[in-house]
Amino acid sequence: MSSSEPAWDLYRTFLAVLEEGSLSGAARALALTQPTIARHIDALEQAVGFALFTRSQRGLEATEAALALKPYAEALAATAAALVREASGQGEAVRGTVRVSASQIIGAEVLPPILAALRERYPQLEIELVLSNEIENLLRRDADVAVRMVQPMQEALVVQRIGTVALGLHAHRRYLDRHGAPQDIAALGAHSLIGYDRETPAIRAMRSRIPGFADVHFALRSDSDIAQLAAIRAGFGIGICQVAIAKRDPDLMQVLPGAFDLKLDTWIVMHENLRTTPRCRAVFDALVQGLKAHVD
Repeated sequence: MSSSEPAWDLYRTFLAVLEEGSLSGAARALALTQPTIARHIDALEQAVGFALFTRSQRGLEATEAALALKPYAEALAATAAALVREASGQGEAVRGTVRVSASQIIGAEVLPPILAALRERYPQLEIELVLSNEIENLLRRDADVAVRMVQPMQEALVVQRIGTVALGLHAHRRYLDRHGAPQDIAALGAHSLIGYDRETPAIRAMRSRIPGFADVHFALRSDSDIAQLAAIRAGFGIGICQVAIAKRDPDLMQVLPGAFDLKLDTWIVMHENLRTTPRCRAVFDALVQGLKAHVD
């Protein structure tokens, strides 16, 4: 490896090429020219002393060495973004940028009115909302504040338990008018069911808690919770929905409420170093208050 330390922007370019799979894609993502991207990759390869990409018919293929560097480049990117957010909110006023991570459904269906009210109160506050069912690493500052549906296990976090979110099987009234409602779990096999495409350990654990639900066949499969909810609302069939969200729509009917009853613990979390930062504290407190109202 070269004795001179590579510039940070080379790692940003390297990460963009990894994510986009091509020089042209990275150029578009970073608003740079393709020759500039190529020069950055050449410079980084010279600095580290080995090839990072090979060309193939599918574009650029990352070498094993490049994949080994990827998590460190991601950590650099997260730290740089956190630095910018921190600089944007210096002072005692509630202003600047806060990055919030939440599950797809919570982020799309529950948080917007909470954040809208927060913005009205603090017009200098800016929110970056990340919708993901993956758990963001708060210690690495991938997000400032997160809504989690599993108990946080990391130390150095400020944690507030909100309560439990009830899940149930739901269908649109149109679907039930056409096909009737199942009388038990076994009868679900005769219906159009909406569910996931790939089974995760969390989903596998959930299925094991409902006797007879482990072997159901899905007529529509998607790993997007938002797509599943949209299919329920469209009358495609029966799927899992938060009970509180379904209650907003009189045409969404709960199916088998006694036989299918799941609850998800809900937590608000942020790094303990941010507890005295005005903008992060304001967002944290607003999410606690708003989500407690949603759970209740």
